Parts: sequence; structure tokens; C-alpha cells
Amino acid sequence: DCRSVVASIFVNPTQFGPNEDFGSYPRNMERDLQMLQAEGVDLVFAPTVEEMYPKGFSTYVNVEQITDVLEGGRRPGHFRGVATIVTKLFTIVRPDKSYFGQKDGQQVAVIKRMTADLVLGTEIVVVPTVREADGLAMSSRNVYLTPAERAAAPVLYRALCRAREMHMAGERSAATLRQEVTRMIGSEPLGKLDYISVADAATLQELETVDKPAMISLAVRFGRARLIDNIMVGES
Repeated sequence: DCRSVVASIFVNPTQFGPNEDFGSYPRNMERDLQMLQAEGVDLVFAPTVEEMYPKGFSTYVNVEQITDVLEGGRRPGHFRGVATIVTKLFTIVRPDKSYFGQKDGQQVAVIKRMTADLVLGTEIVVVPTVREADGLAMSSRNVYLTPAERAAAPVLYRALCRAREMHMAGERSAATLRQEVTRMIGSEPLGKLDYISVADAATLQELETVDKPAMISLAVRFGRARLIDNIMVGES
């Protein structure tokens, strides 16, 4: 789409909670650079924590309401860190277009809202979730899965696909969709459901009747891995 492509690599400390996995989060700069070079990326921006958060740093970006639910409700301060670092990346790189994966569906909604509200001048392009052959959404945290957990984890996508099929067949009760996803996740003994949401695609407010574009999302724990995924329904 673009004449020049810049990729940013930065594990952002301000979006991790005090008991989360910032210290152990998977990092492999050499592999990442090789993959980006193979894809024809022109530049890589990989700043240090000290460069992005110098001594005395005290300015943060807060996106209200849309960050109060789902991941934001369970990880206080997470989206303040996301919004702040993405604003800094945008103002440093000044991209015409910025690409975000649909896997982090709430993040996409937050970045769209923030970019519009602050008139940051970059077009947000949403990229479909990249999946393994069995449907599991690709994620850095997949390396935490044991072989048995990895074999069980595709239940997330199967449950989401089942909800989409029910919606396409005419089911409009959000409660019924949530119940079916909960049942399917519950059939996998290694998975522990954190939440299931059927929400307005723009505001992320929970729906009773799915009569508008919606995001069906969930978080499930497998051992030390907490996996998230989502699927969109009702879009034209």
C-alpha cells in the first residue's frame, strides 16, 4: 500500500501491570529483524525505554469510557500506556497509514478513537487476525503454552466461529451467543474462561440484541498464558 514501510519494536513498560509479565515477555530482536527484512520493510524504529520515557516523564494520554471495559477493566492503566506510547510513535514516525491487527480488537477501537480525537493525521488500517493453521490467533504469548495447552487452545476460535454461525443463521440474542461460547470453552478442561463479551463494535458497550455491528470477544487462561481473541459480526 505504501512507498516506504517503517516497523516499530518496543515492549512498552507502561502498559504492563505490577504483576504482569513485562520482565519475561518474549523478545527476539535478531529474529524480528530478519523477518522484517524478508518482508521488505525499509526502516525499523526500536527505541530504548530510556529514550521513550526519559527522566521526569510525566505526560500520559487517557482515552475515556471505551477503556473501562474488557481488557481495560481487568488491567487498570493498560490502555493509558497503550495510548501514550502509540501517540509518541505516531508523532516521531509521522506515518500516513498505521496498521493494527484485529486480534487486539479493543486496542484497535481505542487507537481509532484517540487518533480521531487528537487529529494525529494517520489513517488507521485494520489488518485481519493472522492465525495458525488450526485457527489459533498468533501471539507472542503462545510460547507460554505447554504442548497439551497448545492442542487445546484452538477452542477459542472454534467457539467464536460457532457464535458467528449462529448470528448468520438469525440468532440475535447476545445472551444466547454468550451462553454457547461459554459452553464450548467449558468443554475444554485446560481452559479457564476470563470473560466473554458481545458488544457494540464502536463503543464496546455490551448488547442485549445484536442488531448492529458487534465484536464478540473473549479471554481464556491456559496455565500461565492468557489468550484473547475476537470476531466481528453484522458488518456490511
